Amino acid sequence: MIWCFVMGLALAIAETSVFAFGLILFIAQLAAHGIGFWLGRRGATRQANPEAVGVIVGGMLGLLAFVLALTLSFANSRFSEHRQGSVTEANAIGTAWLRAKAVGNARGDAIASLLEDYVQVRADFVRANRDPAAIDALNQRSNALQSQMWGHLSAIVREQPNPVSAALMSALNDTFDAGTSERFAYYITLPPQLFWLLIGMTLLSMGCLGYQFGLKKQASIVLIVVLTAMWTWVIIEILDLASARLGYIRTGTAVYDWTIQGFKGGVNIPPLPR
Repeated sequence: MIWCFVMGLALAIAETSVFAFGLILFIAQLAAHGIGFWLGRRGATRQANPEAVGVIVGGMLGLLAFVLALTLSFANSRFSEHRQGSVTEANAIGTAWLRAKAVGNARGDAIASLLEDYVQVRADFVRANRDPAAIDALNQRSNALQSQMWGHLSAIVREQPNPVSAALMSALNDTFDAGTSERFAYYITLPPQLFWLLIGMTLLSMGCLGYQFGLKKQASIVLIVVLTAMWTWVIIEILDLASARLGYIRTGTAVYDWTIQGFKGGVNIPPLPR
């Protein structure tokens, strides 16, 4: 029960400010090092072997570095999926818009108009903060626009069962599939078990490092502060990179803005050359 409360509190702090969470983590690491140093000073009178402790601490720091690299790779993969998903979706919307314009009737123009609203909703979804109510409203709006577009497409296919309407159907299918893939990519975040494993290993490693220094009765405050700041910085960057709606590392909506700009030019049919 206490552990769940701690996890919920840490997540709430991280959602409010990544830097506040980083500050708490920085202080927690220094506290763990201080406790380890105090225990080491007490253990120094019990004929503890500093060399053996040093080997163990070195192994723990190496394992911690490996876990950091693992989580950083996971976070980078998630960020790449978000970015690639936005490009794929924007391209699919642009293709569907062009094919809707090529149909050349009122229903095709209606689909194109709905796509212009749809791309704005999808851009708002990408730039949305961690607000479940706002995200749910955007998803409902996306579903409603998809339903309207598919209704017009159904009428076109029944009235004009030809390769043009089939191409438009394929483009809309790709658009809807890309939206679902993007939504799923934003739903997947860094697994809590992996994140708390990283936090636990960091605190334990800092505590054992302090214990080693305590055995030798040698305190290096400046180096410990620098090392703690480095660990904290890397962990915060991993958290920010893996969370699409948390922190300041975002994929951006430039590709959606470019698609919207392409819509403004319309489709101009030039006259045939003489």
